[in-house]
Amino acid sequence: MKSFSQAWAFFFVPLAMCLSFAFASSNSLAQEAQQKPAVSPVAKEAEKAGRSEKPAHPAQIDLLETKVRFESNGDSRKEVHALVKINSELGVRQFSQLNFDFNSSFESVEIPMVHITYANGGTSDILPGAITDRPNPAVVNAPAYQDVRVKSVRILGLQPGDTLEYRVIRTVSHHPLAPEFWLEHSFDRAGVVSEEDFQLDLPVSRHVEVRINPATPAKSQETTGEGASARTTYVWHHKLAGNSDGSGDANSQAPDVALSTMNEWSKLSARIAQLLYPVGRTSKQADAKAKELAASADRARGKLETIYDFVAQNISTVDVSLGSTGYQTRPPDEILASGYATQEDKAALLASFARALHFEPSVYLTFPNKNADLPSLPGQFDHVLLSVPLEGRHVWMDPAMQVAPLGMVSDKYRGKTVFCASAPRGDPTGHVVAYLPRVADDLPFAATQQVNVGATLAENGTLRAKVRYSMRGDNELVLRTAFHRTAKEKWKEVAQILSITDGFRGQVTSVNASDPYATKEPFTVEYELEQPKFVDWAKKPVRIPALLPELGLPDPPAKPASGSATAPVELGTPLEVDTRMTLHLPPGSTASAPVGTSVQRDYATYASQYSTNGSTITASRHIQFILRQVPADRAADYNAFLHVVQSDEAQDFTLERLERPETRPSKTNSAAPDTKAPPKATPAKP
Repeated sequence: MKSFSQAWAFFFVPLAMCLSFAFASSNSLAQEAQQKPAVSPVAKEAEKAGRSEKPAHPAQIDLLETKVRFESNGDSRKEVHALVKINSELGVRQFSQLNFDFNSSFESVEIPMVHITYANGGTSDILPGAITDRPNPAVVNAPAYQDVRVKSVRILGLQPGDTLEYRVIRTVSHHPLAPEFWLEHSFDRAGVVSEEDFQLDLPVSRHVEVRINPATPAKSQETTGEGASARTTYVWHHKLAGNSDGSGDANSQAPDVALSTMNEWSKLSARIAQLLYPVGRTSKQADAKAKELAASADRARGKLETIYDFVAQNISTVDVSLGSTGYQTRPPDEILASGYATQEDKAALLASFARALHFEPSVYLTFPNKNADLPSLPGQFDHVLLSVPLEGRHVWMDPAMQVAPLGMVSDKYRGKTVFCASAPRGDPTGHVVAYLPRVADDLPFAATQQVNVGATLAENGTLRAKVRYSMRGDNELVLRTAFHRTAKEKWKEVAQILSITDGFRGQVTSVNASDPYATKEPFTVEYELEQPKFVDWAKKPVRIPALLPELGLPDPPAKPASGSATAPVELGTPLEVDTRMTLHLPPGSTASAPVGTSVQRDYATYASQYSTNGSTITASRHIQFILRQVPADRAADYNAFLHVVQSDEAQDFTLERLERPETRPSKTNSAAPDTKAPPKATPAKP
């Protein structure tokens, strides 16, 4: 289990998966992007593969050959040859179409060969006419970014047992960051690739910082030629270990090969800043627009909020990967006129607005798996953030998300190291903007969540409920984004997933949500659902849980290996959660309530209350996470706290149907106070 805030966000993972086909951005377009289609390393089939008794992957890449050559001017050529065995229908779907992203202004992709060997005999070759070159789906309605494209080849007639072979050549010429170049490569450790050959060809005339993972040394290294034509070639041969079970995780290790001609963060910052903010670029129209927007605000924060909201909400985000345009940005006037922009363009426009109002903005690039040993790998960046020093602190902003409140960024970036893509300089707070600062880990407001459930149980056992959420914080951002990206006619689908994650198995009949753009107020969602046969009165006794979302707390730390230290328990962002339920039973029904509880610690508090009043039952649970983590030496105390909460959540109400309705006195079972009740007063005699 996770902390409540982490668990709630985790509940929405199925939602994100359901919407991914509609809203996912394209693969990262680093200068040397990987050219094999994504194959899930965890998806497995129950059938056996060949002579192996272990479950097979949907598709097995028996051979993957890659050759990369860089020139001294930054141009490059990458050739990939793959031999793929299709094991199941899922593998057929994965390889029924090969897609390769590129930017036609400085890249080209060729697919000279696609060959199929059928399991039942015979072969076929895919003709050039089956290869298409189209704009990336995300830029279809964005003419300014038509260079961001996808080359695809459809493969019809593929069946389990067939073998697919293809060759792809990617050429880079005059990249915006040239003459600099870089590369990062990791061998597959999940068992998807059986055998991999990797060859790297570099010019000796350029100083290239090369880092090789000691666990995967090059099979050979050879220098040939003289003078300007001298080159160094590295060769690797990586083979799947015989005892591999396919459960490895390549992301858990450092890259096997990483190289860059930019060996200092300052050098990369200067190069990207030059593309984001070309020297001499000015915009009278953008300056005038910023001043017009801020005219109604009388304080600095209000002025910043008006320009941020305008860029975030009025300029649509074109959802392509960071770096797809080579970090080149359009002039602010063009962005304003078109009404759409990439992450980089929105950041550049907001920075332009901020400077017009005499703020000092900084732009940062995030990277989920920073390679600390070798800086300056532009391909590792995945998102853009900005910050402005204001009133003694930095206000962080994420305009690309469109619905993030001012000062709030996703929890996956908070507290993480980011890269400053604007030249470091002093700011009004007296600090110096570092190349690798950390994003603030707090929120601009207190994180709260309120869930209210009003329900009615019919005589036939059908449950009808209205569930209302009101929230501030990380889960607010998850819901805002989900409803913002989903057409209103499909909001029921979003609410249905939300209800299932909260333990309701009924059918959502209606849903309503507040305006995702109204970021100054908590985000609210309200849906109604109906669940037939919620109870079966024929069963004795009838027990039902409190109709409340389960609170997710982190598991206690696992017992450490001998000699290692116990890790602290991460509770996440401080959060206050209040859940309440009122359930009306049918006439002639009564209920008995469990006993509430209360437990307090300096890191978290929890209290519950359950009551009955005739045919109405109520329940409430309140938990507050106060600290971000529980020290490792207090693991036993946390384990006791966790046990109290989980035991309380496991309690049920007991229901009973009577032949004739009768009124019962109000009864409340809550945590018993520490002091005894005072004796009853004796009335004075006349």
